[in-house]
Amino acid sequence: MRSLLSNFRYSCLIMSLGLVLVQYSWATDWPTFRGSDRTGIAPDTDLLEVWPEDGPKLVWRSKGAGRGYASLAIVGNRIFTLGDGPSTASDADEYLSCFDRTTGKPIWHTKTGEAWNNGKDDWQGSRSTPTIADGIVYVITPHGTLIGCDAETGAFGKAIDLKATFGGDKGDNWGYSESVLIDGDTLVCTPGGSQTTMVALNKKNGEIIWKCTVPDDRGAGHASIVISKVADRKIYVQTTASGAFAVDAETGSLLWTFPIEKTTAVIPTPIIKDDLVYFVAGYKRGGALIQQTPGPGGSMTSKVIFPLKKELANKHGGVVLIDDHLYGCADDQPIIICAELMTGDVVWKNRSTVGGQKSAAIVAADGHLYIQYQNGVLALVKADPTAFEEVSYFQIPDSGDRPCWAHPVIVDGLLYIRDGDNMFCYDIQK
Repeated sequence: MRSLLSNFRYSCLIMSLGLVLVQYSWATDWPTFRGSDRTGIAPDTDLLEVWPEDGPKLVWRSKGAGRGYASLAIVGNRIFTLGDGPSTASDADEYLSCFDRTTGKPIWHTKTGEAWNNGKDDWQGSRSTPTIADGIVYVITPHGTLIGCDAETGAFGKAIDLKATFGGDKGDNWGYSESVLIDGDTLVCTPGGSQTTMVALNKKNGEIIWKCTVPDDRGAGHASIVISKVADRKIYVQTTASGAFAVDAETGSLLWTFPIEKTTAVIPTPIIKDDLVYFVAGYKRGGALIQQTPGPGGSMTSKVIFPLKKELANKHGGVVLIDDHLYGCADDQPIIICAELMTGDVVWKNRSTVGGQKSAAIVAADGHLYIQYQNGVLALVKADPTAFEEVSYFQIPDSGDRPCWAHPVIVDGLLYIRDGDNMFCYDIQK
């Protein structure tokens, strides 16, 4: 198979010589979707417990992200995202764009292919959050092309068509959304379908390490792969349109599956705690808890702690786990749910009191939930299993033309928001 990037070896050589490197002058990075551990929880502390009436201090505002719903990946002094027809480009094609983390000013943009114009207007646009590792930015276009670009210059190299190369297939009509997993020297992603459901590649040259097939898989969903460790064994857990499944990280062997009935789409990234896997999907499908247990001969069994509970459904805003409690919106409604992890019992369920509408993307930090509703209302909510309390809120400027679906990011005491072509950075430190 041809290499993933013609400039991979060159870039790696340059970096090994110490000649070209993104400068890491910041304390923390957010290198992929939902953060480095994909929990959606930032390690920041000493954050504001109440915001001023018009919101926290705006550090900068920038343009050039383009049309789309990809979140922001932040490494060193740079921010990366994917979008169609950014205001910094002269056409409506899709671009991978890089910005200065301190000022928000554009640094470079690289064309990655045609825009995604399928379906209704709200469904159109890029949606894969980039993943950055060792000076390379990896992204999957909605059309299913896996691309790597040099993080310093944006230089584009060879790419892999997941459909043509691996027989990849989507389980719905909304395009690929996954953020690839970089695990050491291995790149893992989900072409989907019954030929190559998951694949592991050498991140430097694109060579195949292993392929895993889930029989009769309906096609890739929108989640990103997470890592679980059970009895010192590393396991990759993912979801597709067919449900959840687990793969041995070393061999690519399929360990277990959690099949579900066909639904419109399966979007949220699963949550891992020790040997537990929390699977959730929207469209009234629900959430379920699975326990992984080692078996004889290297096998792994899965036990359902509780089956799918419809009241836990979450469409695409995501769920976070804090101190054995799950927090997320109810399907795509402006209703926030807190539920016990081990039982799935809902301990409270409350509608937004500050004007939030429809689906809500969520990130957490320092005992609070940062809930970004689809209409651009961003609320600060206490992560408290005893009660729902929206402490503060503000309206994202110039939002509302299209849904605010890109997940917010918190890193180094700053809150980053992407709403279409616009990006904002707010200071939320005490």
